[in-house]
Amino acid sequence: MAEMPARLRALRSHPAAPPLTALAAGLAAAVYLWGTNPHEPGQLLPRCPFNLVTGLLCPACGGTRMAYDLMHGDVAAAFHDNALMLTLGVPAALYLGGRWLVEGLRGRRYRPSPGKAGTAVVLGLAVGWAVLRNVIG
Repeated sequence: MAEMPARLRALRSHPAAPPLTALAAGLAAAVYLWGTNPHEPGQLLPRCPFNLVTGLLCPACGGTRMAYDLMHGDVAAAFHDNALMLTLGVPAALYLGGRWLVEGLRGRRYRPSPGKAGTAVVLGLAVGWAVLRNVIG
């Protein structure tokens, strides 16, 4: 009986525990979102805090609608909801999340580091996208 806490600690500290937990949470959210159309008013979904306070679109605004549209096979509507997130964010998240999971299952920790240049590119794209969608839209 004294081994059980040690085994639980070992499982919780295993490198695969965080990506598997994130995957389970993402699947639970996808199951909920599948039947909750964010295009219809009155749905129990969080609102973007930046949009709530400023009335402006943040770089991720439309992400929930985009995910809903993708799950229902409507790529054109997903592109309309958030083109940058669909074309750059989704592939990057799939790659990084997949790599995190694979490395964790291999018993290795994965912590990507974009460096200063990578961080500047991501921030520049996010700010540029936010400005563009608020000026044009």
